[in-house]
Amino acid sequence: MTGEGGSAGNGVGPGATGHTQDGESGAVQGMNPFTASVEQRLAEAVAELEATQAGVAKAEAELREASVTVRSKDRAVEVTVGHQGELIGLRFLDGKYRTMAAAELAGAVLESATRARTLMSRRVMETFEPFTRPSAGVPELTGVDVDWAKIFGPAVLDDPNAEPSRQQGARGLRDEINEDAEDEQRHG
Repeated sequence: MTGEGGSAGNGVGPGATGHTQDGESGAVQGMNPFTASVEQRLAEAVAELEATQAGVAKAEAELREASVTVRSKDRAVEVTVGHQGELIGLRFLDGKYRTMAAAELAGAVLESATRARTLMSRRVMETFEPFTRPSAGVPELTGVDVDWAKIFGPAVLDDPNAEPSRQQGARGLRDEINEDAEDEQRHG
């Protein structure tokens, strides 16, 4: 027999085991509040993880159907890219291409395709951004750290309203023209 405040089997104090004196499990009477708290937090974390998985699946399904269409600045070309940035449409508008030099037309196509890919990349980033944030309810879920520049290239992080670098565009165009000349020499 123990005195008041003793711990021999009463579920209170340093020697508490969560059992009654006769050894039966004390689910209500001797429940350890720490265990209940951990189980509740674990249930919350699992529920949030399941909600995140459902949200990611929904976002992926929406993006599979997504596309972006962009017109060149001279309004001679219209380019459409799919959800992975792949070229799925190319239109030459109003016959303007007939009066353009080959390099000018190629530049209009490349400029439009680059802008369309960048816009699609940003759409993907915006769609998945909520999953990169830490959880408000479960601090241990810190969110996903995504290196968008590694996935899409550093240009995706640039200001969307900034003018593209003319030097970079000219270099890419010159590379294409040089490759065409090399191909003609090999195959021509």
